[in-house]
Amino acid sequence: MKPTFPILAAVAVAAAGGWYAFSGTNAVDSTQITPLVSAANAQTASADKADTASSETTAETAAIEDMTLGNPDSAVQIIEYASYTCPHCAAFDQGPFQQLKVDYIDNDKIGFTYREVYFDRYGLWASMVSRCGGEDKFFGITDMIYAGQSEWVRAGEPTAIVEELRKIGRLAGLDNEELDACLQDGEKAQSLVAWWEENQKADDITSTPSFMINGKKYSNMPYAEMKEIIDAALEE
Repeated sequence: MKPTFPILAAVAVAAAGGWYAFSGTNAVDSTQITPLVSAANAQTASADKADTASSETTAETAAIEDMTLGNPDSAVQIIEYASYTCPHCAAFDQGPFQQLKVDYIDNDKIGFTYREVYFDRYGLWASMVSRCGGEDKFFGITDMIYAGQSEWVRAGEPTAIVEELRKIGRLAGLDNEELDACLQDGEKAQSLVAWWEENQKADDITSTPSFMINGKKYSNMPYAEMKEIIDAALEE
């Protein structure tokens, strides 16, 4: 379970190469282009303007689409807050979430929304890849990112991590041109971070994974406990 912090400052440090380090020995091809660096740099520039751009931020965040599954009209709605670089989030995705889909989401008993949390630039970059194919591909790419988390986060230098994320995107059916366009979109990166910060404040998110079940916040829990909460809510 990872604590959260103001991401704009964190990304600024990350862009300077000093925030988040993963171990790894994968060789990096010096000819590789790292489009994601421009997104991180865009975040650095935006930090200085944050106090004077509240109205613009509201417009930007309104353009960010919530990624949803299940029944939007159900009496039970769950929002998961998770980071692509959080091991506990990967464990939830690969285990309890798959059971949650079978028991409640795929049969439209509940509505489910996934919202990204950005602890570091790599989580932001993973989000930009997962969103690259729109809602149709989002959850499939998310599963692939979590399944391969232990590999891509330890790929080595940022260029190698970028390429590992691009590989996941290509496996999901995206081509290099699509990925380049998504990963070079500095405005989208800025909007995503602002969107996350608004969500964090609104729902008081301090760790991942966190869950909002019908507006009440819960921390990570065993699936059996979550099932009891859902079943009780469905019976109300």
